[in-house]
Amino acid sequence: MAALFAVVLISALIFGLALLWLEARHRLRPASPLRLSSSGWKVQRENDEALVVRGTVRISNPHRRMEVFVPEIELKPTLLGRGDLSAITIQSSLTPQHPDEEARADGYWFAYIVKGHKSTQAEVEIRIQGPQGSDLRNLLDTLWLEILWINYGPFGRLQQRDGVLIPLRRPAPASPSTARWREGDRCSVLPIRTHLLGTLDDPAEVLQHYAGAMLQPGDVLTIGETPLAVMQGRYNHPANLQPSSLARLLCRVFHPTSSLATACGLQTLIDNVGPARVLCAWLVGTALKLVGSKGWFYRLAGEQARLIDDVTGTTPPYDQTIVLGPSDSAAVCRQLAAELGVAVAVVDVNDLGRVKVLASSPGCDEALLERALKPNPAGNANERTPLVLVRP
Repeated sequence: MAALFAVVLISALIFGLALLWLEARHRLRPASPLRLSSSGWKVQRENDEALVVRGTVRISNPHRRMEVFVPEIELKPTLLGRGDLSAITIQSSLTPQHPDEEARADGYWFAYIVKGHKSTQAEVEIRIQGPQGSDLRNLLDTLWLEILWINYGPFGRLQQRDGVLIPLRRPAPASPSTARWREGDRCSVLPIRTHLLGTLDDPAEVLQHYAGAMLQPGDVLTIGETPLAVMQGRYNHPANLQPSSLARLLCRVFHPTSSLATACGLQTLIDNVGPARVLCAWLVGTALKLVGSKGWFYRLAGEQARLIDDVTGTTPPYDQTIVLGPSDSAAVCRQLAAELGVAVAVVDVNDLGRVKVLASSPGCDEALLERALKPNPAGNANERTPLVLVRP
């Protein structure tokens, strides 16, 4: 008995040390402290055939003492619209505005060092020109601007890829005179169209702008979990990820249609909750699955394990990225409900009739949402109706 106890104790110790090693290795992976953000985007219409988009890109270094080089930065603009865009030309330029260096007249980006607790920025200009006689107002919807930049420092040389979505056209808000309600099970349902949402949007402003004129006491306004997540900036390009051996190994055991069935998809979860939790969840989940109890991996690995959408899992242009679930959904619902005066819920709905209420404001009738959203009125294609208003 004592020998068996010793074996169990030694095994547990070895396993614990292995988990500590995994966590330590995860935290010591090469990483850059630099963060990229953008602001001040404006769309100027010169005429029916030409648009100019301007904004500011900012690179900041929150590290106390590490100095990081930015030797290269490149803009990759992509237009999304409702027709053939092959005849449209697009030109981009980036003008450095370093606090301690003069910009070159030829626009060349020379290697720049972002010191600890410092930042730099650059002005971006995108010129869009259509053929003679075209009307870009009816042809273009969105500009997806990818920023490819190199971080160089003690961690090595890392390529980063960030994307910002800039709306070029916005649909009209919902109004009582144009609203097309759908009759549901003891309720009425109104899908509400918006522009394609992104990090430049504030959730409260979006809900108020597009749905504000329709709200009445007793209504419930829902927003999809993915649109909320992209407004929070919770998406990442696979090029920024470095899949670990654990991610490459464990991703093979998931169903091929799962967002965790790729090394980058699973690495996203590992980066979010840590390798030790993922490994433990898989070991316990596999053991319980063998005795007929399924779904334990997702319970133990946390909510994000179910919410991550891998490449192709969302609407373009986010179909090229990995999107996590939203952050602090319950707090967001409480805040939005207080500002709008109606109940608010964050939901995940699919075409199979599955309705999951991730979070809702106090007093929200979730049974009503189950009935109203089961037919998936928002759709899972390119409807661009991330908001659904439910009226008992």
